[in-house]
Amino acid sequence: MSVDINLWGVLLAAVSSMIVGSIWYAQGVFGKTWGALAKVKMTGKPTFANMAPLLGTTFVASLITAYILAHFTFLAHHFFGGNWVWVGATTAFWGWLGFTACRILTHDLFENRPMKLTLLNWGNELVTLVVMGLVIGWLHP
Repeated sequence: MSVDINLWGVLLAAVSSMIVGSIWYAQGVFGKTWGALAKVKMTGKPTFANMAPLLGTTFVASLITAYILAHFTFLAHHFFGGNWVWVGATTAFWGWLGFTACRILTHDLFENRPMKLTLLNWGNELVTLVVMGLVIGWLHP
């Protein structure tokens, strides 16, 4: 079986990840709370030299995530059928629950991180992955 992936959908899903993250962790949304809980200093204006490697690495990670999610979405649609957008969103949800949420919980428990921080990061990852799944489903091959 050949897995058909829309690379534009993967690219747009990766961009959507960056948009969701920039909104979620903005100072006026959850940024101040996240900074305090994660013990990240949110003072001063970040420089391009400081942010470029972080954002570049994050974007590459988002591309990889979107590419794998596109594969999973294609396979789920192949086996279960249904509406592509719905399959993209539900595949993202189950991927989040089985891989992301469980792994974040495990690490946060062993690192003794506050549950509020875990919930905040869970929320970001859930919204990020579901939006990515919606984009991938919308731009299916």
